[in-house]
Parts: sequence; structure tokens; C-alpha cells
Amino acid sequence: MADSQAKPTPRTKAQIEAALQAARARLTGNLEDLIDQVHPNRVKQREIDKIKQRAQAELDNAKSQVINPDGSPRVDRLAVIGGAVAGLVTFILIVRAIARRGRGR
Repeated sequence: MADSQAKPTPRTKAQIEAALQAARARLTGNLEDLIDQVHPNRVKQREIDKIKQRAQAELDNAKSQVINPDGSPRVDRLAVIGGAVAGLVTFILIVRAIARRGRGR
């Protein structure tokens, strides 16, 4: 009856040391990655980076609403915004004038 499982060839001392060194290197790398993931300064920096990216995306989105891709202003949109601002300022001035008249009586 033949042995169906061949015995592995024994490793040399150099092979074992190389395997241990490789395992140590992997463990060191994994440990450094873990520390990087949970260190408070790194967590804080990642959150700051996320906020900066979101703010930049919002700024780019706002710019795209009033500036064409070629860099020229979107006059129609700027006119609407200008009209809205003028209406708001007019409304505030009217409300202030009415409030002053009410106090003056």
C-alpha cells in the first residue's frame, strides 16, 4: 500500500529564518496600519480632509451654477440672483420703515 501523502521536504535553517523575517515584516506592517487607523490625530486629519473635500465640492457646484464651463458668466442666472437680492433688500428696507413709523407714534 503506497503512502498517498508525500512528506514535505524539511526546510533549512535559512528558509525558516526567512519565513520568520517575512512574518515579522507583515506583522509590523499590519500593526502600523492598525495604529494609523485608530490614532486620534489620524482620525481627526481624515475627518478634516473629508470636510475639505465636501466644501470644495459644494463650492464647485455653486460656481457651476453661475459660471459656464468656458469661464464666462451665466448672465441669466446672475440676473435672477441679482433680482432676488434686490427684492430682499427692498423688503428689509420697507419693513424697517414700517417699524420706525410704528415706534414714532
